[in-house]
Amino acid sequence: MTKAKVADKVWVVNLLSLAFDENQSVNYIVCQDKNRKKRIKALIEYSFEICLMFGEVWLSNDRQACGMILYPENKKITFSTLWLDLKLVFQSIGLTELRKVLKRESKIKAKQPLVKMSYLWFIGVNPVKQQMGVGSELLLEIINYSKKNARIVFLETSTLKNLSWYKLFGFKIYDKLELTYTLYFLNNEASSQA
Repeated sequence: MTKAKVADKVWVVNLLSLAFDENQSVNYIVCQDKNRKKRIKALIEYSFEICLMFGEVWLSNDRQACGMILYPENKKITFSTLWLDLKLVFQSIGLTELRKVLKRESKIKAKQPLVKMSYLWFIGVNPVKQQMGVGSELLLEIINYSKKNARIVFLETSTLKNLSWYKLFGFKIYDKLELTYTLYFLNNEASSQA
């Protein structure tokens, strides 16, 4: 895997926007109007910028998969983050949905323990390259990288078919949140202690 740079932003945004186009959790956040696809891109752009500041963005060696990791203990409020938050509201969420999204984020944060973690915010594969092992290879590299840095990997998914995939890598469901869909919270704490 290779660390993404600022110059990779357009590639990453396009790749993950395709991968998450039909994702329930992403579509819960973005305003569902004629600009939905642009709004998904704005959400991914926001996540990319935040992860560059307070985490890391990784690409598979063939650049067909991407993982965005946030280190929550590093995140702080700055003028840059406030500007990004404002852009997110106007370009992705919309004012009418802001309260719903803030409530969701508060519930998610309450379920995340205060431990040194690698929060895998997004991991996705170019849809034409799915089922070819690219995502599995990247996830394994992220897990190993996190272990070397004494971090547990945490993530959420709303995609039921991904639960069995994550379980192959030692992830376990530790909680869930009922919204208009079920959001599952997973970590690989047990596998990191083995």
